[in-house]
Amino acid sequence: MIEIELDGKKVEVTEGSMVMHAADKAGTYIPHFCYHKKLSIAANCRMCLVDVEKAPKPMPACATPVTQGMIVRTKSEKAIKAQQSVMEFLLINHPLDCPICDQGGECQLQDLAVGYGGSSSRYEEEKRVVFHKDVGPLISMEEMSRCIHCTRCVRFGQEVAGVMELGMSHRGEHSEIETFVGDSVDSELSGNMIDICPVGALTSKPFRYSARTWELSRRKSVSPHDSTGANLIVQVKNNHVMRVVPLENEDVNECWIADRDRFSYEALNGTERLTQPMLKQGGQWQQVDWQTALEYVANGLKQIKADHGAQSIGTLVSPHSTLEELQLATMLTRELGSDNIDYRLRNAEFAAFEGVRWLGTSIASLTQVQRALVVGSNLRKEHPLFAQRIRQAVRKGAALSVITSASLMADRNAWAIDVAQSSIVEADQWVEALAAVAAAIGETNGAAAPLAPKNAPDAAAKAIAASLLSGERKAVLLGNAAAHHAQASSLLALANWIGAQTGATVGYLTEAANTVGAQLVGAFPKNGGLDAGRMLAAGSGLKAVLLLNNEPVFDSAAGKAAADVIGNAQMVVTLSPFKANLEFSDVLLPIAPFTETPGTFVNAEGRLQGFHAVVKPQGETRPAWKVLRVLANLLGLPGFAFESTAEVLATIGDKGAVPANALSNATAAAAVASNGAAAAPVVASIYQLDSIVRRAPSLQLTADARNASAGSNVTARAEEALA
Repeated sequence: MIEIELDGKKVEVTEGSMVMHAADKAGTYIPHFCYHKKLSIAANCRMCLVDVEKAPKPMPACATPVTQGMIVRTKSEKAIKAQQSVMEFLLINHPLDCPICDQGGECQLQDLAVGYGGSSSRYEEEKRVVFHKDVGPLISMEEMSRCIHCTRCVRFGQEVAGVMELGMSHRGEHSEIETFVGDSVDSELSGNMIDICPVGALTSKPFRYSARTWELSRRKSVSPHDSTGANLIVQVKNNHVMRVVPLENEDVNECWIADRDRFSYEALNGTERLTQPMLKQGGQWQQVDWQTALEYVANGLKQIKADHGAQSIGTLVSPHSTLEELQLATMLTRELGSDNIDYRLRNAEFAAFEGVRWLGTSIASLTQVQRALVVGSNLRKEHPLFAQRIRQAVRKGAALSVITSASLMADRNAWAIDVAQSSIVEADQWVEALAAVAAAIGETNGAAAPLAPKNAPDAAAKAIAASLLSGERKAVLLGNAAAHHAQASSLLALANWIGAQTGATVGYLTEAANTVGAQLVGAFPKNGGLDAGRMLAAGSGLKAVLLLNNEPVFDSAAGKAAADVIGNAQMVVTLSPFKANLEFSDVLLPIAPFTETPGTFVNAEGRLQGFHAVVKPQGETRPAWKVLRVLANLLGLPGFAFESTAEVLATIGDKGAVPANALSNATAAAAVASNGAAAAPVVASIYQLDSIVRRAPSLQLTADARNASAGSNVTARAEEALA
């Protein structure tokens, strides 16, 4: 530790720290623009100049290393005068457009100009004008004349997103931040550039000119998309969600969120919202009141149960639903006498339950791994924030190995992470590839591998094995495609054996916001009921189907065939915030999205995160847990006297907490060789994962969405929605 004197106070910091770090520790604010705690040091704004004793001139606090006995003054006349001079320089070319700037009220330059700016400028020449740029549907670069060249956005792209999409061209006063060759900004984390821009040069295109920052109420929430469980601040005006920004949580999402977490809110105010219960009568949809709709459903379920038995009723639930919704849907189905319930719509294998599958380690620990093997995943697009953490680990010297298919990783640079070793083979060869790695480890350790590969381990398998046998902190991570694979059990068995031999943790990245939670409440068949695969297969025999927050045509492995199978049922009930499943549903019940209902999500590491409604439900929309409770009451089912989500939560796990012994990736299944006939696992593209992102117009205009929906009308619909 090194001791310095900062404004008369003694401060101890670690060797190699900068004066800025010492100031943070002491609670002393030093004005700055280019410095950001998560980015490398650039020292190009010079706003953080401080007075260091014996130094010939003011020094930048962000780039001046501490030395033993150093004396620093941040409020001396010399320091203040230097900071004021820098502010005058920065304001030379800055347009005086605070009243119309989206950053107004949240602008570092505006705030610091009050404290350090002069009442007048000595500069009389014409201000510099920078031509605006079009870089895609999410980020606006209309006012690049505001840019002060702090390069935060450039460094974010390089260091966090892994893609240098923005850079600085030219020199001196002609310098500009821009994309090159007219490219768009396509990173799945690009929206974070808006947050870190200190001056309003980069603003949110969907939010632009829609509200002033001081008009917005700020409310905490949790992302309903992937399994990170990113913490959000939802900003609200007049009972409408206007903007979503990150809530810093170092253990979960740090200070970043993915673009689908940030921009999916557009769907919540879109034209496809369902705000009134609807019944299909004579092939035409009619709006009805809640009493009529629920009595129709209750009477229909009673009649079908009486005529065909309880096992003719099936429930398909979305792992993006809250814990409370999943619990009540499970209870309702089982109290009706049916065991046909499942959340695993995209799975190809439905093994017996052996434990709640989870990440196997903490999210924060991904940044510290030294060796990692990712199997069957498009890590960057499926889990952008997990990919970001592993990217940081690789930047610090970790070695990443990959076994996946070309469709999930087109080339070694596709994930914007340096890959040390890779085995790019089709999905039906993943078991063989993983068995080859296990065999190579067995040769080194003198242990018998659980499955002998058909061929001797090749160079890639030996390199992956050697990597996992070195280092200390290691992880084997199974992606969405591995979880949905026809031989998912074999992949897990091999991964567990490799983990045991190398000392690596083994876990699933897990697909959805509440995949872990769905397992915790038992939203799958336990006593011989039909799994999702059989419910969506021809000849399932289902006469009544309840669909909670999902669209089987988009959310299941069956795809378009699901419509024909479900359409054969006598009654199909869809509970959704949107006008979904219109072609085969008989009843549409409008349920609240995550912004309009309280609830709980369990993320990949098993962390329970509760949230409250941030706006009132639109129209006649009701929280799904209330709808399910009232439906159970109309059916005369016992045990549904819940008055709040807290009461429902108390019935789950260990009185609303994840039991310590519940999370387990252990399996008794034996690894079985592939017969080579397995179909490719079904995985959702980044902006097709759930019903909310599918209906967010700006997200559907991104390069990722266009590439995924080539040949469909998704882009046209998005453009129409924004028109």
